[in-house]
Amino acid sequence: MADDNDKPDKPISKAPGVEVPVDAAGTPPPSAIPEAGESAGADAEKAAMVEQAKSRVAAVKESLGEKATSPQTPSPAAPGAPMAPVKKKEEGAKPVDASDNKLVKKLKAKFDGAVLDAVEFIGQVSIRIEPGRIVEVCNFLRDDADTKFNYLSDLTCVHYPMAERPLEIVYNLYSISRNERVRLKVAIAEGASVDSVTDVWPSANWMEREVYDLFGVSFRNHPDMRRILLPPDWEGHPLRKDYPLEFIENAWTKRHLPEMTDVQREQLEQRRAYGLEILSVPQERLMREILQSGKEVMPKDK
Repeated sequence: MADDNDKPDKPISKAPGVEVPVDAAGTPPPSAIPEAGESAGADAEKAAMVEQAKSRVAAVKESLGEKATSPQTPSPAAPGAPMAPVKKKEEGAKPVDASDNKLVKKLKAKFDGAVLDAVEFIGQVSIRIEPGRIVEVCNFLRDDADTKFNYLSDLTCVHYPMAERPLEIVYNLYSISRNERVRLKVAIAEGASVDSVTDVWPSANWMEREVYDLFGVSFRNHPDMRRILLPPDWEGHPLRKDYPLEFIENAWTKRHLPEMTDVQREQLEQRRAYGLEILSVPQERLMREILQSGKEVMPKDK
């Protein structure tokens, strides 16, 4: 059997149509190797394309260098060049003085000293009234033929702890027939009270009770001045800025949600099953456990 490594003595081709003799090992003689610098047809074509590409790159670099040195076109990346100014954001609307407003002038002429100031913001007028004159001003705005503010759409309060008069009661009035609105404001000191407007608009009853409950503002001559949302013996007013946001245990929870053993909790559930306990639920007793554990029931705004 012939050895696989044995190669037949046959010629190899140097170029198409030209036979190059080889020895027994298959190696061409030195005379068959092309001289230095001599390339085949494909290699020569490739070398020509490379030279053309180099020429194009050199031409582009030369043109860019001429533009960079031209005095008419300064380089945008030159060191120390000033940056383009940043366009300022357009400011929104701001309150403006409303002393020339028709309604403000009418109130100043009718009630001397009752109007402290007035501003207009986005087409709505806000008038600050002396606290002792609020009822007569509201009566006039409701009954006057040119105003007819016969609907009290809202009555609320805002707390400004650092102000001289930190509690500001806000009256939002609406005229149904004229489709117009106006806002009245009354600022009072801590611990002071203001007259109720329930005789002007009966709907102010529950609104004033809510302000009393959540802000601590008392309204004189109110027919039923008591809390409306929180228990009567609750301590503090939750919508004040100085009221703590954290869930803390207070005197009310200690009095009304006493700690219960497992036996007492089971007895309560049995009484409820028979309809004997209708004012308490087992879950209420768990509130103290939540407060004592310091668990954050709802995330606070950071």
